Amino acid sequence: MCTAICFKQGGGFFGRNLDLEGTSEEGIAVVPRNFPLRFLKVPELRRHFAIIGTVRISEGCPLFYDAMNERGLFGAALNFPESAVYNEEKPGFENIASFELISWVLASCSNLEEAKRKLEHVNILSTNFSKNLKKTPLHWFFADKTGAISVEPLEKGLVVSENSTKVLTNEPPFEFHEQNLRGYLGISAEETENCFSKKLELLPYSRGMGAIGLPGDFSSASRFIKAVFAAENAVCESEEDCIAGFFHILDSVFMVKGCVRLPEGKLERTVYSSCADGKNGIYYYKTYENNRISAVDMKKENLESDLLISYPMFAKQDILWLN
Repeated sequence: MCTAICFKQGGGFFGRNLDLEGTSEEGIAVVPRNFPLRFLKVPELRRHFAIIGTVRISEGCPLFYDAMNERGLFGAALNFPESAVYNEEKPGFENIASFELISWVLASCSNLEEAKRKLEHVNILSTNFSKNLKKTPLHWFFADKTGAISVEPLEKGLVVSENSTKVLTNEPPFEFHEQNLRGYLGISAEETENCFSKKLELLPYSRGMGAIGLPGDFSSASRFIKAVFAAENAVCESEEDCIAGFFHILDSVFMVKGCVRLPEGKLERTVYSSCADGKNGIYYYKTYENNRISAVDMKKENLESDLLISYPMFAKQDILWLN
């Protein structure tokens, strides 16, 4: 289970929580403009926009969990286990495997409008990457400084939806989450008022009571509502304030190991949280084990290279001792 958000205060900030019961040796990668990007059914791209994000590198190929290109276009893949429908190869379509979609879109689209046009003729293939890496049912979140879209491979085809909430979680499809927001019209960040009775003098006994009813569980529907509320009401004044605020929004739907227990004793947790700064080309992250924010600046790399650049994620707590 995962949560992705777009936060536009102070510019364009995009990122996600990756929630899993395990880890797949994730790392940070910078894909320079001349690194060959290979695809199963569409032509190889030998020249493209530079990309930075969290990957699993398999057989020399960067398989992105989430990423941003040098123009500030962001993409994230999220689990979609019940509704995702993949297909066999179709003539007349761009036949793209699920694990390729983020790199294929970010490599050649400079903004969200270009991404929408590129996705109009896409067919998601029901193809495994390899014997050891099987396909995963996914849907996708793409965003830039102008807005966001949700991309879902449904029975009726690939559905691209304008996402005014700028948030995506998991099942059910985005249409449900958008409608479900209407059940929380009375929630507010403002001081609560007595709407219960005009005859009774009722005063709030605590701050924050305007948000009574805001979900607090870990389900995808509840995480969606809480993330939208936090992102819509969060205020920041500086760039650093926005980065801190972004991670605090993700923290509001953070999954603590042990609070969601899966069959066979598996424990789900937020493996990492990311924040991509679309204006400056910087990718920030923190992991479950390490609360310190780490960063990679793609503009400090040789983006004309043809070699993949990778950094391991820090997975050990870094404590600042004061004595």
